[in-house]
Amino acid sequence: MNLDNDIILIDGIPVAYVKSLKALVVADIHLGYEGVMAEKGILIPKVNLITIEKYINKALEKVDASEIIVDGDIKNDFSKVDVEEFNELLDFIKFLKSKNLSIILIKGNHDNFVEKYKDAFNLKVYRQEVAIGKYLFLHGEELPDEKDLKNVKMLIMGHEHPAISIYNNAGSKEKLKCFLYGDYKGKKILVLPAMSYFSGGTDVNVIPKELLLSPLFKYINVDSMKAFIVGYDSTMDFGTVDLLKKGLTE
Repeated sequence: MNLDNDIILIDGIPVAYVKSLKALVVADIHLGYEGVMAEKGILIPKVNLITIEKYINKALEKVDASEIIVDGDIKNDFSKVDVEEFNELLDFIKFLKSKNLSIILIKGNHDNFVEKYKDAFNLKVYRQEVAIGKYLFLHGEELPDEKDLKNVKMLIMGHEHPAISIYNNAGSKEKLKCFLYGDYKGKKILVLPAMSYFSGGTDVNVIPKELLLSPLFKYINVDSMKAFIVGYDSTMDFGTVDLLKKGLTE
């Protein structure tokens, strides 16, 4: 699905593609999640990295990319680099290099200590945000630098894990990840869904705006944002958030 002349939302997966940069853009991968949960006594199947690699392979079947930009939270643990995280990070980087993809990481709130490995892994690491071409890539836990904002036409961020909840006639609920597209201080903004298999997301048509994570939403009319649902091997335009809210009450 073409978002505009330069950005493609790749059907069925939480991956955007910027043509002018030949770059895949993803967010909130949370490598090592299963290992961190196992330390807490919760055993879950190790499917996150496998699923992420499938997503990237599917993206590369559709577009010609030479770079991948990770908009924060490549790892899961806040306070340290868990052994499982380190091993999965190494495996993930080897996978990306096998696909001839160079890697840019914008640090998120889960990415403590990643700089220690940037030389060994040949990572370009930026704190919170970086302007590339006409885009400002950021994680989204902090407001963007106004100086960076002046020279770009669009922000592309992660952090929020946006999703939409849909209810059927029997009252059962299904939550689907989504891209959000709207306006921020006179610029366009694209909010990426979480790439992690285990991150179901924040249902923005249910949760009040005041409870959303990112401070950027203080300056965004969330109801006017368009939601592009990711699921069932397609990415679909579901209209604006306010219409999806109305659908819950009708």
